[in-house]
Amino acid sequence: MTTWQGWQHFATTPPLTPPQPGDPPRSLEERLAYHSQFVTVRTPAINTLATQVRTLMLLGHHQQTTARPSLIVTGPAAAGKTTALLEVGRTCHLAHTRKHPTPPGRTHQQVPVAYLLVPPGATAKTLATQFARYLGIPVTTRMTQTQITEAVCHTYTAAGVRLVLIDEIHRLNPRTTTGAEATDLLKDLTERIRATFVYTGIDVASTPLFSGVRGAQLAGRASLITCGPLPARHGNTHPFTDLLTDMENALDLTHHTPGTLPRHATYLHQRTAGRIGSPARLIRQAAITAICDGTERITKKTLEAIQLDHLAEEASRPRTRRPTQTA
Repeated sequence: MTTWQGWQHFATTPPLTPPQPGDPPRSLEERLAYHSQFVTVRTPAINTLATQVRTLMLLGHHQQTTARPSLIVTGPAAAGKTTALLEVGRTCHLAHTRKHPTPPGRTHQQVPVAYLLVPPGATAKTLATQFARYLGIPVTTRMTQTQITEAVCHTYTAAGVRLVLIDEIHRLNPRTTTGAEATDLLKDLTERIRATFVYTGIDVASTPLFSGVRGAQLAGRASLITCGPLPARHGNTHPFTDLLTDMENALDLTHHTPGTLPRHATYLHQRTAGRIGSPARLIRQAAITAICDGTERITKKTLEAIQLDHLAEEASRPRTRRPTQTA
């Protein structure tokens, strides 16, 4: 998805939908493929991000003199940050293309959204090259960073890019010379491209990105949205149980008993620490296992037999106290 063609395919491909009453039964392969990809459940983080992005895009649309306000989505690993980013980007893409269809006879489409990954050990030139690669801007080894940046700013403006999504922002380290130059490049691009920039990264507020002069500039322009684990209970609501209910309603299993997953919410929350990525993986694997072994249902025994990601397994492992040493 870090090229326009790949992003357009992602954004315009209809999202998966749960089986509906009256639909013809899906084949074994279709159901395996469905649970492998599965649906995207709208979480509070996605709703918050969508509202903030829409507001900031309107706020910065006519801003000319300084960098437009931006957003940073932060949180621990496997908290659903990238999923939220992609879902909001897809929504923006579809809304823009519906409102501004390509005129008949025009060969060049507008490009409302750009999605990029910060490469490991990013320099200003490699980061500028990522921007160029997204729109297929030719880059040669002889080109300087300034030349690439000029081509990027001109092409992005001509293409009408309105939303720039940058993932893995925690890879930038302004305390190093190359990291500082890459951070300065991003600041330059936010001032020259008429788009709203949204970044995601792991625990961004605790990284060097928010330190020093450059960090103060970023913190002064960017709003922070924390995409953390879902609590078992929040006031009178049960966000984690609601997530399990939505996932269970999307299953395509012939013998699954409704209410099984919400009934095991306490166990699943303890097992996954509420990180959205972990229960999503656990339930997808359990559904595929249930199809392959013919049981066509998910039980607690099925869930217990599945090995989760190391982060979740470590978080759910009981902590043992060290024995007290005596003199």
